[in-house]
Amino acid sequence: MNSGVKKLETPCLPDTQEKSPTIPVHLTRVGVKGVKKLLKIERDKKRPIVLLPTFDAYVDLPSTQRGIHMSRNPEAISDVLGEAVERNAVEIESLCAEIVSLLLEKHKYAKRAEVSMKSDFMIMKKSPVTKHKTQEMTNIMADAIGYRTDEGVVIRKMIGAEVIGMTVCPCAQETVKESSKQKLLEFLDEETTEKVLETVTFASHNQRGRGSIMIEVPSQQIIRGENIIKIIEDSMSSSVCELLKRTDEHAVVVHAHQNPMFVEDCVRNMIQKIVQEFSHLPDDTLITVQQVNEESIHRHNAFAEKVATMGELKAEIINGLEETN
Repeated sequence: MNSGVKKLETPCLPDTQEKSPTIPVHLTRVGVKGVKKLLKIERDKKRPIVLLPTFDAYVDLPSTQRGIHMSRNPEAISDVLGEAVERNAVEIESLCAEIVSLLLEKHKYAKRAEVSMKSDFMIMKKSPVTKHKTQEMTNIMADAIGYRTDEGVVIRKMIGAEVIGMTVCPCAQETVKESSKQKLLEFLDEETTEKVLETVTFASHNQRGRGSIMIEVPSQQIIRGENIIKIIEDSMSSSVCELLKRTDEHAVVVHAHQNPMFVEDCVRNMIQKIVQEFSHLPDDTLITVQQVNEESIHRHNAFAEKVATMGELKAEIINGLEETN
């Protein structure tokens, strides 16, 4: 029976993105930034990992096309994460790689796709003396880049972390030590003065350090974010803690001043520990190490970086040790 109500047909809407641009220029990266998702990773006999990651997802755009189909990027992120919650073992860098692969499927015109992810990541720690348990927040990161070749799609993925710690300036500490020595020599002999200098911890200005590492993950390899976090923490003058009682504060301050570090020292420490921990990785594995020290007596910050392959890092360290010996 005809009710008299006309069925509305879905109109054929124009695909404006497919049109030619007024200015025919190839664009390197086009996409979305700041896509937030909830990701809960279940683990056998362990507490689940709950992340609130932020994704950036891009593809390149040929000079013959006006725009990308933007909605496909957050759609690819949602599709991959939706499938990921059903699996117990998930590596975040592999999730980024899956999103990259899906982006290249959805954007046939793209030759390259890139996805980056960053999330707060909670670790449990104990304060150094009182052993109070605290929840410490760090950042865990992952990247993946995919590009088309004659043999097919090639995807490279990376995992990393950013951790806050504490550094103490060696230069200022040496000047304080030298001025203290001259004052001590006014009423103490040389031998006694040296004993005092060896015993006392001298003041210096401090910085909040932000160390970060990104390591390429070769095929069939797994790199744990927790191991990267530990390397960063152990490479500064001292780690920091959310909850510190008086004896804990004393221990952290003394330890930090007994291990003064330049921003350059932190990067070199991380490099050495990476080579020791991940020496099994192929020589062409790409590694990026950065340290930013937020200065307390300057308006600027200090920065140091090393970008190299595992093979290059090994060679530098071996050659450096041989020259030292």
